[in-house]
Amino acid sequence: MATKARRSTQVKTMELTVTRTLLATPSQVFDAWLDWKGSGSPWFGAARAIVHPVVDGLFFHMVRFEDHDWAHYGRFVALDRPRRIQHTWVSEATRGLESVVTLTFDGQENKTRVRLHHANLPDDAMGRRHEEGWGFVLGALAERFTRRGRP
Repeated sequence: MATKARRSTQVKTMELTVTRTLLATPSQVFDAWLDWKGSGSPWFGAARAIVHPVVDGLFFHMVRFEDHDWAHYGRFVALDRPRRIQHTWVSEATRGLESVVTLTFDGQENKTRVRLHHANLPDDAMGRRHEEGWGFVLGALAERFTRRGRP
């Protein structure tokens, strides 16, 4: 009887955390993150987006960046309004790994501290670029609420 040898395809992974304080309530930030048609959500501005924000609901979006089309896929794992959103995240930049994005929203009055934790990213240049990407998304989200208060 012959047995097949299995090669390990272990990929070294990393985690990152990005935080930002926004001028909005936790409920407003939670809703804005899931509003795929509004600025500040990770799906905003995508060439194509399908977002079904319910537990076990799926999303897909295609982003054009640096002359390349980047497809992103995932599924919503937890939606605990207004405190936490968790979803998976798969793309070419994750090397096909199913990574996990967890957002927590801690607020007092009209200020919310958003903590975005992204786990199971490949520990390489592509994985590390997610920090810049999430910083951009949270910056756009902050701008959405800052603009709202301008005359």
